[in-house]
Amino acid sequence: MLKALIKLAGIAALLGVAVFWFLTAPNPLPANMLTGIENGDVQNGELVFFAGGCASCHAKLGAKGDEKLLLGGRHPLNTPFGTFYAPNITPHLENGIGSWTGAQFANAMMRGIAPDGSHYYPAFPYTSYARMEIEDIADLWAYMKTLKPVDLSNLEHELPLPFRLRRGLGLWKTLFLHNDPIVEIDENDPQLARGRYLVEGPAHCGACHTPRNLIGGMDKSKWLAGGPAPEGKGSIPNITPHKTGLGPWTLSDIAYSLESGFTPEYDSFGSSMVSVQENMAKLPASDREAIAAYLKVVAAVPTVKP
Repeated sequence: MLKALIKLAGIAALLGVAVFWFLTAPNPLPANMLTGIENGDVQNGELVFFAGGCASCHAKLGAKGDEKLLLGGRHPLNTPFGTFYAPNITPHLENGIGSWTGAQFANAMMRGIAPDGSHYYPAFPYTSYARMEIEDIADLWAYMKTLKPVDLSNLEHELPLPFRLRRGLGLWKTLFLHNDPIVEIDENDPQLARGRYLVEGPAHCGACHTPRNLIGGMDKSKWLAGGPAPEGKGSIPNITPHKTGLGPWTLSDIAYSLESGFTPEYDSFGSSMVSVQENMAKLPASDREAIAAYLKVVAAVPTVKP
């Protein structure tokens, strides 16, 4: 009887492992989405690059001018889960992404899957990039290949157990990796549609401006309401139309602040928002206006206190 019970327990354990392995498996993009991935437009790719703020994490701290295009990584992201280090995303063959294919780049961006099939940590905001158009991913890929290779190796993340075990991120992705729009808008309004696309997609504004739950997922009921900084120090402002957020700001106030870095209160942006604003200033005025229009129609939510 005891042998039978041990055998059954062993079978159950094996089944449990098999189910876990199945549920946590990477889910790559379908092949038919990737047919034009190697034929992107470099000029539009540059705009996508600035919309996504890639240099903010992948260039060295305090980089200015052309240094912001040297994307050797190593920027530390200190979070409650440990310290993550941004990787080298230049075309360097050994240390960067120079040996990647366009399909691998797209799967990294939109599904959080590394070329070796492992899961990327969501410190890389692929939960937002999942909402991007594949054409923009192709254009960004074309632009990334024009950048200067940087011979700088990647740093290992400093994470305690169990966070060093990436396989479990497959379950996390089933909860938080979706490409559905977050905010309902008038779908017939092209400006709002563009604003939603930029904010929810490449600009990944929610990654900082939305509070997170205990397992690191964004609390979308408090979308863009600010709260504790994801890196664990300080707070991030509310950018909803609530009176504790951008409620007093006009559409032109928002658009102008993204262009100039100055607020209606005659203050200026600080901290990581400086880099974000510098990137936004390189976008067409119509994109900044679209972002402003979107931020005025999201739900007005009181500021989440740290």
